[in-house]
Amino acid sequence: MTVQLTGPPPTQTPRLPMPIPQPLESLPVITSRMKLARRQLIAGGSAGLVEVCCMHPLDVVKTRLQIQSRTAVDRYASVGDCFRRMYRSEGPLSFYKGILPPIIAETPKRAVKFFGFEQYKNALTDNGRIQATPAIFSAAGFLCGLTEALVINPFEVIKVSLQAQRGSHKSRTTTMEMARDVYKVGGLGTKGLYRGVTATLGRHGLWNAVYFGLYHSLRPHVLTADGGAQNLLLRLSLGLVAGTLASIANIPFDVAKSRIQAPQPQDGIVKYKSCLQTIRLVYVEEGVRALYTGLVPKVMRLGPGGAIMLVVYETVSDWLSERGM
Repeated sequence: MTVQLTGPPPTQTPRLPMPIPQPLESLPVITSRMKLARRQLIAGGSAGLVEVCCMHPLDVVKTRLQIQSRTAVDRYASVGDCFRRMYRSEGPLSFYKGILPPIIAETPKRAVKFFGFEQYKNALTDNGRIQATPAIFSAAGFLCGLTEALVINPFEVIKVSLQAQRGSHKSRTTTMEMARDVYKVGGLGTKGLYRGVTATLGRHGLWNAVYFGLYHSLRPHVLTADGGAQNLLLRLSLGLVAGTLASIANIPFDVAKSRIQAPQPQDGIVKYKSCLQTIRLVYVEEGVRALYTGLVPKVMRLGPGGAIMLVVYETVSDWLSERGM
């Protein structure tokens, strides 16, 4: 005889629905993003190369004016005086002292600048889901400036050290010799190739914040729908204004950077040690005007240079886009 047990059926654990896997980005989307990144890097590098080749002589004059002290015997009286005396005593090639480090560095530097700006802007706007505002443009510019500063600082140390040398073109130290000397003394640290990095961070962060913030905030309100030569002139003018105001805003950091990275006034004594310490020291010893030393050649270089960079970047980017590159 079989006994059957009666009662409620055994309870079963309910099965949870399986999560639906999120689809991976399709290959065309990935390819499109890689193509856009490549276009930004190429256009940014091209902009930097053209700008430095056109404007380097003014950078040399700016550095010479910034590193001289008020008590120097052979002090340059003005931008014109510096040009004349350099040409007479050192020759025309002296205006291109230290150009090799910028040429080597400008391609990755400007590539990082423009690529970094676009990436930071996309991150801050959630890839376009949030409306870009002047604050977002400035924040993206500031962040890309910090990134750019970390890339460029070793080249800046070598460039400033070369530009500080007086004498004929034939007697100057070569770029590789200067790089070896700087590395031998301080290595990769803040006494060597990253000397003055805090001043470089301040200089590039502030400059790019003003530069990109102004240009991209005003660009939609300035350009006309028909385009053409009028838009080219407007873009150049807007880039000139943005570059000029950015140069005025950040020049105290630029002066501090030049003082720290150039040879010190007395051998064996480090007078200019850090960014804020240098700014305070220059202000106390030489007055507020000294913090704006070299403003004229700086504006003469980075005003037009800012216009050249943006127009070259946008032109090369559009040219590559039209060809599907």
